[in-house]
Amino acid sequence: MATRARVRAPELIGKGGWLNTGDTQYTLADLRGRIVILDFWTFCCINCLHVLDELRELEEKHRDTVVIIGVHSPKFVHEAEHQAVVDAVERYQVHHPVLDDPELATWKQYAVRAWPTLVVIDPEGYVVAQHAGEGHAHAIEKLVEELEAAHEAKGTLRRGDGPYVAPEPVATHLRFPGKALALPGGGFLVSDTTRHQLVRLAEDGESVVQRYGDGERGLVDGGPDRVRFSEPQGLALLPGGRIVVADTVNHALRELDPETGETTTIAGTGRQWWQGSATSGPALDVDLSSPWDVAWWQGRVWIAMAGVHQLWAYDPETKAVEVAAGTTNEGLVDGPAAEAWFAQPSGLAATEDRLWIADSETSAVRWIDTDGAVHTAVGTGLFDFGHRDGAAGQALLQHPLGVTALPDGSVAVSDTYNHALRRFDPATGEVTTLATDLREPSGAVLVGDEIVVVESARHRLTRLRLPEEAVRVEAVAHRTQRAATEVAAGKLQLDVVFQAPAGQKLDTRYGPSTRLLVSSTPPELLLGGDGAGTDLSRALEIDPAVAEGVLHVSAMAASCDDDPDGGTSRSETGGEYPACHVHQQDWGVPVRVTAEGTSRLPLVLAGMDQEQ
Repeated sequence: MATRARVRAPELIGKGGWLNTGDTQYTLADLRGRIVILDFWTFCCINCLHVLDELRELEEKHRDTVVIIGVHSPKFVHEAEHQAVVDAVERYQVHHPVLDDPELATWKQYAVRAWPTLVVIDPEGYVVAQHAGEGHAHAIEKLVEELEAAHEAKGTLRRGDGPYVAPEPVATHLRFPGKALALPGGGFLVSDTTRHQLVRLAEDGESVVQRYGDGERGLVDGGPDRVRFSEPQGLALLPGGRIVVADTVNHALRELDPETGETTTIAGTGRQWWQGSATSGPALDVDLSSPWDVAWWQGRVWIAMAGVHQLWAYDPETKAVEVAAGTTNEGLVDGPAAEAWFAQPSGLAATEDRLWIADSETSAVRWIDTDGAVHTAVGTGLFDFGHRDGAAGQALLQHPLGVTALPDGSVAVSDTYNHALRRFDPATGEVTTLATDLREPSGAVLVGDEIVVVESARHRLTRLRLPEEAVRVEAVAHRTQRAATEVAAGKLQLDVVFQAPAGQKLDTRYGPSTRLLVSSTPPELLLGGDGAGTDLSRALEIDPAVAEGVLHVSAMAASCDDDPDGGTSRSETGGEYPACHVHQQDWGVPVRVTAEGTSRLPLVLAGMDQEQ
């Protein structure tokens, strides 16, 4: 194994304590002899959820040598609540220990700058690699195999059972349901997300009529007892009576025929979309990325493609999909659909002239009109959130996951992390609160003069009468709390560190294999260096007249196996090509301009920063 930089790993500290360990509290010394992978995550983050799934195979394959520890590091205030972390660990089926770090103590010790970040610690307690973003599972598995061989030879590898202790299962009809659909004949269809099922409920919203899915994670078509889903979310009724399902972790759309009970796959391949993949074409040949909700609008199924911050559309007539809005850049930018930025769109609601969007990571409510222009009703960006009513321009939400069109032209907002149902009225431009004390509402449907709310963290549907008057709530405003990096005015050298994994090299067969996109909030922070390019290093120019702001950096690198005799795949035409992997990450780096600030900003995509 090649010589690697080694830094002693800081201790693991979290005020919230340990989960999935049977109440045992661990230190790094307790894990000596094992390869430890720290996964810095927060449960609002779709990229973090992708990484959880990327690691499942590695976790199972190397169970006797590797210990994965999720270090939960919150972005939103709600995510700092211990019970919310407990719920998330069950909701997303996290099968390894989790350290609840609400004050970001361990995050700061490891100088983490982005969700998700993976840190590899060798059996002797030294940090040997750091990876930000998605697409690193292959590289980490190669590193794990090298560490296993090296430390087996040294006698410093300790095999055996890990510290994971599964929590006791809880019996409920639903478990962290995602969305609901009112059925034409009465009753509801609910996506029972954590149990990988759809559940038909009677009109009382409680009695189970039918389950679709055997309860195991998978991508299998068939009848109610055979079909398999993977954390399904959104549901949409088509004009002919069939129902489209956003099968989120399968990266697919499914179609349920209520008459026969049969479910078929209508879009997606089961693979996650990556930069460079097709963005249109026959639906079953195009990769998708975490479709979270669906809605029938303007003759097509619109898809909230949370995994790539876009809206896509599926045409049942042509059986084709295509990007409908968004650039894959994460943020809040209005304008023509092809130029707009979204941030994890998670809820859709259609009216005749508008498609409403719950844009969760910007805590925003937005809409797209019939001319293809995107507008923002409520919300200002990635880092401002709270619970404040009043004029929409100053109102605040906290990570809403659902929107519901109301008969008077207003919309109800499932304000998930505020545990509230809110309302935005376009006629007055006002935001009000309709109900509180709803545990993580993730969607709602109208039934007569009542609204039925999916209370995800209470595992139930809750029926409310639409109130004539709003609830008064004390205003609270928050901003994502992360320590700002002090930078000097003038030239700032931005270096995105990427070291191709062992046995791989940058893929330059079709041109540059790297991409870097830089912008700032406010835009005036950067006098120069913003925009897109292919070099992972860039000289930025910081305006001394701007005291603070956020640098938005998006980086991508593609690497391929370097060994022509190993790691290759065979194409349909019989030719061989190397197995390739895409590594990508978005950073939002808060900065403060000071005379003593640094003139270099390193961001680690993969590897170790050798200049630190």
